[in-house]
Parts: sequence; C-alpha cells; structure tokens
Amino acid sequence: MISNFAVSAVLVVAAIPFVYYLIVIFSSWRFFSRVVTREGFTPPVSILKPIRGLDPEAYENFASFCRQDYPEYELLFCVDQTDLAVVQILEKIVRDFPERRVRILFGSGSSALNDKVAKLGRLVREARNEIVIMGDSDVRVAPDYLRTVVAPLVDPHVGATTCFYVPAYRETFAENLQKVGMISDFYAGLLVGWQLEGIRFGLGPSIATSRARLAEFGGLEAIENQPGDDLLVGRLIAEHGHRVELLPYTVKKLAGCHSLRELIDKRLRWMVVMRQMRPWGHLGLLLTQGLLWVLVAIAVRRSVAVGLGYVGAYLFFRILITWSIGVRGLKQRGFWKDVALIPVWDGFAFFIWVRSFFRRTIRWRDGEYFIRDGLLISVGSGAAEK
Repeated sequence: MISNFAVSAVLVVAAIPFVYYLIVIFSSWRFFSRVVTREGFTPPVSILKPIRGLDPEAYENFASFCRQDYPEYELLFCVDQTDLAVVQILEKIVRDFPERRVRILFGSGSSALNDKVAKLGRLVREARNEIVIMGDSDVRVAPDYLRTVVAPLVDPHVGATTCFYVPAYRETFAENLQKVGMISDFYAGLLVGWQLEGIRFGLGPSIATSRARLAEFGGLEAIENQPGDDLLVGRLIAEHGHRVELLPYTVKKLAGCHSLRELIDKRLRWMVVMRQMRPWGHLGLLLTQGLLWVLVAIAVRRSVAVGLGYVGAYLFFRILITWSIGVRGLKQRGFWKDVALIPVWDGFAFFIWVRSFFRRTIRWRDGEYFIRDGLLISVGSGAAEK
C-alpha cells in the first residue's frame, strides 16, 4: 500500500504541468499582445535557398519570393547539377521573372555532412548584399514577407529575426496531428523560452540576419558538420550579445509529414538532437507531460473527484493554450476541428520522448548519423566505429 504522504506527494508533482501550462498561457498572451511596428527599413537583401531534391509545388514556392513588395533584392539558389528536375524549375523562374535578379549556383564545393549548411555557406559568400535571408526550399511566403522580417534589423541590437511556420495543407491524419503538436506543444515551449530567457534559437524556414553577425562566430563553415543548424545560428548570434527576435508572423511549409512514419522520424530526430544539445531541457520535458501525470494521479488516488479535477484541468488548459497560440496568435482558421487530437498528440509526444533516450542515431534526408561531441558522423564511417 502507498502511504497517504506518498500519494499526496505524487498528486503535487502531477499538478506541476498545470503550472507550466499557466506560464505558457501568460507567455503567449504577452507575446501576441505586443504592438509590432514596421519601420521604413528596406536595405538591399539577398535571399538564400539551398536545395536538395524536388519539394512539393516547388515552382510556386520559389515564385512567392519573386513576388515580394520590396524595393531591391536578389535570389540565390544552390543546387546539385544532378537535380535536373529542380534545375528546370529554376530556369523557368529565371524566364518568368526577368525583373528579378536570380542566380543559380551548382554545388557547395564542400564535403561537409550537413549539405544544407555547406550550400548556405557558399550562398553567403556569393551574396552581393549584407542582409541575408536564409530559409528552407519548401517554404512559401506572402508579398509582405521581406518587409516584415527585415524591418526589426534597423535596431543595431537585433542580430537576427525568425518567425513561425505552419503546414500549408492538412489532408492526412499525420498532417493534422503534426499541426496540432506544433501549435499546442512545440510553439508553447518556444514562447515559454521567450518569456524566461529570450530567444536563443532560429527556426529553419526563415532566419534574417547579416553577414557580419554570421562572421562573428566563424561563419556557417563553423557548424557545417553539426545538426540543428537553425537552432545553432540563433544561439551563436545571441551568445555574441545580439538579440534574436521571434516575430508574430507565419510562413507556409509545403513538405509536411504525410504519414505517421515520417512524423515519427522527424519528431524523433528533433528529440535526439535536443537531448544532445540541451540534455537538462530534454529531461525537464517530463514535467510538462500533462496527460501522463493526469493518468498517474488517477492511478494513485482512485477517486471520482480527483479524476474529474485533473482531467478537467488538463483539458481546460490544453484547449486554452491551443486557442491562445493557434487562433488568437497565429490566426489559424478552422483549427478547432482538430482540438480532439490534442490528447492524441500528447500521448504520441511522450512515446517519442521516451524512445529518444534509447535512440543512438538520427535519420536525416537519405542518410543515418550518429551525433558525437555535437558533430554528425555517418553510420558506417570509420569515425563512427571508434
């Protein structure tokens, strides 16, 4: 039998996620209540796009960057010569938008394992302008995108900006589950981080910064064999005394997770990288697992009142978080129909978190890698066997 004291202690611990949820709600309310003004700061910029493989609706993704309401900018793409389908689309972009300065570069000129960062490194070196916008190839943006992400850089204390992203489509169960998890869980954690310590990361779909800020930490070449490059760019810029601004603005991401297998691989990769880069933060996720602790509370105190109290509090807070971030903050229409997936996501996320402790490698693109001392090492390489 469990003593009354032990039961009470477990019930107290089981309430800790509710405290976290309150911090999420407070943080999201503060974040989205800020008045963001757009300064008339429109310096020439270079948009950098590393490409590997053909993304869904690639032409429209690239074309959205050619339709920007912005006075002067260039588009640079880095692609492998063997990606013929991508090259053909890029050549069509050049033909269809003759008023835009578009350049196509072939190959990174590097043997780095993180091909994306190696290509970005070359793009930064080739860029004509000081302000650079780095982003994934499967992103689509609205015409006001450049003005929005560049404007805060007028403040010399701001070293970079980044912004939210949402899947463009939600046609499969996995895509709906991914979006629910992104808004109710992933972005909730980001906003708590913003509240407690400021932004010390970047999000891959959009990072606006300058070549000078990148050069301060040795340039992208310094991280071209490391995972989590977007997180690292933001962290290193912040460590050099500059502010990273998370903007209340969203871009669309086309390459979603069409199957649960894809979603598991993506989430597990992120969890393993987080365990390597922020071990205590990764471990601390245990105390944010509301669904788990509700079940624990019910198990140790078989009482209708306790069960209804914990379940009711859990559902109330999780729905309020989702509304505060997804509906009030990010203006996601029709999001309410997926609210029932919140407990499903929470159970799924706990399963992935547990599994991440036993995962020694990550799957990324078409390869599998160990992470040793913060570096990617290809499975099967000589270094991986040491």
